[in-house]
Amino acid sequence: HPLFFSFLFFSFLHPKIKVSQSLFSHPSLEQQSQLLGQFDEKAFLSSKQLKAGEDPYREHAFNLQESDRLGSERAIRDTRHYRCAAMTFDPDLPPTSIIITFHNEARSTLLRTIKSVLMRSPPHLIQEIILVDDFSSNPEDCRLLSQIPKVRCLRNERREGLIRSRVRGASAASASILTLLDSHCEVNTDWLQPMIQRVKEDHTRAVSPIIDVISLDNFAYLAASADLRGGFDWSLHFKWEQIPIEQKMARNDPTQPIRTPVIAGGIFVMDKGWFNHLGQYDTHMDIWGGENFELSFRVWMCGGSLEILPCSRVGHVFRKRHPYDFPEGNALTYIKNTRRAAEVWMDEYKQYYYTARPSAQGKAFGSIADRLALRRKLNCNSFLTFTGLCLGSDGLPDKPELRPK
Repeated sequence: HPLFFSFLFFSFLHPKIKVSQSLFSHPSLEQQSQLLGQFDEKAFLSSKQLKAGEDPYREHAFNLQESDRLGSERAIRDTRHYRCAAMTFDPDLPPTSIIITFHNEARSTLLRTIKSVLMRSPPHLIQEIILVDDFSSNPEDCRLLSQIPKVRCLRNERREGLIRSRVRGASAASASILTLLDSHCEVNTDWLQPMIQRVKEDHTRAVSPIIDVISLDNFAYLAASADLRGGFDWSLHFKWEQIPIEQKMARNDPTQPIRTPVIAGGIFVMDKGWFNHLGQYDTHMDIWGGENFELSFRVWMCGGSLEILPCSRVGHVFRKRHPYDFPEGNALTYIKNTRRAAEVWMDEYKQYYYTARPSAQGKAFGSIADRLALRRKLNCNSFLTFTGLCLGSDGLPDKPELRPK
């Protein structure tokens, strides 16, 4: 093909440009769209619809009627800063395995997540999409979706929760880069390249997009602020906070990455080897909650860094309640998980966690011997070092009575 030989000639003149076989072994977006068109979407979506008079919020904690009405794909506004469109990326970026875990997710929402990835990503960067079905009521959801090109289905034989399900998906991934994605998202224009680029440049980075908001009521796609980073209070609740003024003043380009103490956890990209080296997730945590703090502390304290990339945008449906059950209850599960994070990683600062969350005292959290051994093996820094690296004295959670003396 003449384009192939032109590219080879250009590569000879410019040795930094490498010819990647993946550029020629993956379908184009047009071909991919044709392949997606062979999936019987109508049958997949129509088999489970709301009954007349049924509460559209009851099962999924968002307006299922509106999600179903939208179908599997729609145009969304590019919410990036205009300068992001001029960014360039290495032509030999490595492909990624997309890992999506779900439990009884709405079919229309899950399919829209998958199709947004396939239609808004360079095909050669998507090695595979691994769906981990966390023992959903209907095993057909995952099996049918595996008919879509590049989609693989893994089904748990019992309920494991997001944390252990993600570990299973990551272990099965064949790409060297992992992309963890929630099951109720829509990725935006050129969302993937900035994240893979940053991880390729430094494999110890874990990077997250700016997470736009998809309304749980009408599914409107709303731009989030690009001046926020991830934070927390002493009870280990995640919160968005303004970038410190000194960091904001140092950023003279709105496309520059934002260093963040913690990530929200639902969407991020990480080198698979680094993820494994750091101990993946704490698999003794249950279902959901607190795993983002444990991972964030561990990345910073054990030689890595966390960034939010303004030129990567992904929409996410934020719900006001969990649509699924926790075997031990939502509150007890969150206490167990966050207590494990505090006991392993927060050193003397864990007293401020217990002061802010007195109900955690005396609650069982299981053995942490293996995680403490991991921390020693990795020769990780102290939590005090973590606060100095990315919080500073002004960035500590703002409860004066809990500050160290």
